[in-house]
Amino acid sequence: MRLNILIVDDEKSFVRSLTFALQEAGYSADSAHTGEDALAVVEQNLPDLMLLDLRLPGMSGMDTLHEVARLYPDLPVVMISAHGDTRAAVQAVKAGATDYLTKPFALDELLHLIDSVTERTRMRDELTYHRSRAASSSGLMGDSEAMQQLWQKVQRISVSSAGRILLLGESGTGKALVARAIHQQSNRSAGAFVEINCAALPEQLIEAELFGAEKGAYTGADHKRLGLVALAHNGTLFLDEIGELPLALQAKFLHFLENGDYRPVGGGASATADVRVIAATNRSLEAEVRNGHFREDLYFRLNVIELTLPPLRERDNDVHKLLDMFIESQAREEGCRPITMLPETLACLSAYTWPGNVRELRNLVERLTILYPGQLIRPQQLPGEFLVSRPVTSPDQACVDESLDHHMQQTERQLLLNALEKTGGHKGKAAEQLGLSRHAFKRRLQRLGMR
Repeated sequence: MRLNILIVDDEKSFVRSLTFALQEAGYSADSAHTGEDALAVVEQNLPDLMLLDLRLPGMSGMDTLHEVARLYPDLPVVMISAHGDTRAAVQAVKAGATDYLTKPFALDELLHLIDSVTERTRMRDELTYHRSRAASSSGLMGDSEAMQQLWQKVQRISVSSAGRILLLGESGTGKALVARAIHQQSNRSAGAFVEINCAALPEQLIEAELFGAEKGAYTGADHKRLGLVALAHNGTLFLDEIGELPLALQAKFLHFLENGDYRPVGGGASATADVRVIAATNRSLEAEVRNGHFREDLYFRLNVIELTLPPLRERDNDVHKLLDMFIESQAREEGCRPITMLPETLACLSAYTWPGNVRELRNLVERLTILYPGQLIRPQQLPGEFLVSRPVTSPDQACVDESLDHHMQQTERQLLLNALEKTGGHKGKAAEQLGLSRHAFKRRLQRLGMR
């Protein structure tokens, strides 16, 4: 389906030419010449993207933006401004616009921006979906004393004025979920929650990702881009794996924390942003400071409030509660009956130390649900690391020393092939035979490169 773009501008000749250009590029385009008309069009046919001129007769572009943000918060809006309105366009971005363009602009610049905005929207929707799954089965819930104490601290921190929070804990303990929970319970919850993994980006790009960049600031910077700091204005900026932040950038980030201003890459003028900063790491930052890999002044600036998340092995009986929750949610996701753990299987899980914490538990349930939908799970069906202290007594256990991923893929592939063979290639009947929805069955075929 073609993306539908709404153009809102009072220059009718400009709208006509832009509509034609967008249609030639493969988009569907509607138009409106006033803010009031734009709201009426959106009510009748919600577009995928709005191009909104700042200067409109009657209701101004800024007022129209505020109404769109209030009524349709998920609709991306790109502001169009005249050359002298750049400052107002930046204010519009802070008020909720996704990006802005300055007239006159080249069609290629517009098309690149549309691609960028729609990709960000797709990623946002995907993240929202996965985070909603995580919220419903967050792994942060539990009856253990450690988790009760954690949540008491989270609630106190959330409503406090603390602007710098450092989350510590092993990988997989849920630091990102705690950061989001703090944001959602704070007086900044109406603002954006913006997340960046400092270990996931090349060193030469992370500064532009944080602070933005002017057009031409570096190779490939063919348009002006806003940084995550600007997008997080009046909200929360979450920096995961903060220990991976390059030393050269640590000084610039420290300056931002101390003064609230920053300078985009290649930019001459500085900008300001009001954000709550939550940083997280599974490293010892004190050790990184001693080794000269992390600035001591930045460490102390970030560590105003410190919160340590407990590993799963210290959470008493939370494993069983989380297990039940993940089993139920994964069965819904896969469209199959939930798996069931035999008592001896539960004993193996209880004795395990969970080095990957809650993430490892969730991944285990996903793997078992994919391989054995609706079945009773016996100890020999668990990965080998859960059986290291148990003798191999059956042929099923001969596979436990193999690569888990390879074993999973081969087993799943064979199950699908057997079902298709028995049903003469009928995917619907094969899915039914395996206790899966047709959608889940097709998704597995695609994942394994089977059509």
